[in-house]
Amino acid sequence: MITTVVTSRGQVVIPAKIRQKLNIKKGTRLYVEERSSEIILKPITSEYFAKIPGILPTKGKLSRMLLEERKKDKEKEA
Repeated sequence: MITTVVTSRGQVVIPAKIRQKLNIKKGTRLYVEERSSEIILKPITSEYFAKIPGILPTKGKLSRMLLEERKKDKEKEA
């Protein structure tokens, strides 16, 4: 069992093994979902968007726009 602690500012450290397995790096955005008494964190990556095609009525335009924005953010960080 892996545990972590919430800081006074509400921050949580995701353990390194999980970050590596899910390819979560500095700047990766996370989708936060409350489900009953659970908090679900999902990395927002191209794989995430590939799993949810068709839920948005934008014919993929929004997904492409978000991925382009993410690409620009990465280039700025580099």
